[in-house]
Amino acid sequence: MNSFTIAWNMIKRTVGTKKGMFIHIFLPCLVITVVIGLLGQDDYSRASILYVDKDGGIASQFLLNELADSPDYLLKEIDNEADLREKIVGDHGAAGFIIPEGFTDDLMSGSIPSIRMYELKISEGSYTLRLKLNILTQGMASSASLIRNSSQADDHATFTKVLSQTGEHKVGSVTDDLQLYAKPGLSSVTGFTLMFLMGLVSSSVSQIMDDRRRRTMTRMFSAPVRAWEIAAGNFLGSFFVGILQIAVILVLSNYVLGYDYGVPILLHFIVLGTFMLVAMGISSAVAGLIRNSQQASIINSLIITPTCMIGGCFWPISFMPEFMQKAANFVPQKWTIEAVEILSSGNGLGEITVPLLILGLMALILLAFGSAVLRPSDANVN
Repeated sequence: MNSFTIAWNMIKRTVGTKKGMFIHIFLPCLVITVVIGLLGQDDYSRASILYVDKDGGIASQFLLNELADSPDYLLKEIDNEADLREKIVGDHGAAGFIIPEGFTDDLMSGSIPSIRMYELKISEGSYTLRLKLNILTQGMASSASLIRNSSQADDHATFTKVLSQTGEHKVGSVTDDLQLYAKPGLSSVTGFTLMFLMGLVSSSVSQIMDDRRRRTMTRMFSAPVRAWEIAAGNFLGSFFVGILQIAVILVLSNYVLGYDYGVPILLHFIVLGTFMLVAMGISSAVAGLIRNSQQASIINSLIITPTCMIGGCFWPISFMPEFMQKAANFVPQKWTIEAVEILSSGNGLGEITVPLLILGLMALILLAFGSAVLRPSDANVN
């Protein structure tokens, strides 16, 4: 019961003020929103394609319908060839093409008409468009050849019926995301989330140092309160604030911003919650070792920032030298990001057993060490 009272007091001191609410709740949400906007969105957009249809026949209409139904292109009709060239030069479209006059008649007669393309620079959209036009034109030419050789009474009507049936796509393909790789930008979004969770370490240490300086912790120890209850109270208070921060960030990113981590939200919460245990272990260990208030200011420069850098919060670990990649195995951020990426690749809880066990072991050692060195009766703070 004493631990819960101490924990509730720490919660009120941490997020019970406007400043605390801004630093620990609103600021992380704001930064995560910016990171998702810059790094987390899918790099996908439909290529703007301009065209001029000089034929107006059934073949040209089928060609345009097939391109319009594709999720890769956004078609825009232009009145004449001169305007199309002007817009392409002005970079108002990724590419443009002109369907020549007599396009349908040429296909019916056995020739393969040429579709002129205009592009200011070669891009993925213009290259795939060229391939798509060639495939569609050759397919219609093959159909027209088969119709001519079949001695149909009305070749044009038969050709129209074939293209109409083809356009219904009764037989097609479905593209599925097999989740073989983690989503691009996921490590950056997760890394900044971990950085703010680590920020609670600095807040917890500052509050414990303040209790030492004001001898609040000494007075609690002189009451019928044991040392482990004081340590547990400080731990539970910080842990609850961390869990609140995790819940707010996950709800904001998943349901408000619509960012798809590719990870079940419950498993994501478990991984981040396990990391929070390690962060609380670090805070209790550091708070127990520090006896000078001036030393509290070096926590960010010696613990939070370096471990976030080594752990891959700001850039992939593969970018670092080999000796730093080995050092990353000793920081919790590395194992947390790895667990999230494994889940994002379509795996389940069983595949992240090793990262979770390592995080749990880190938390156990640090919390035990922190409880041993906290020493509430010691108020020697300069």
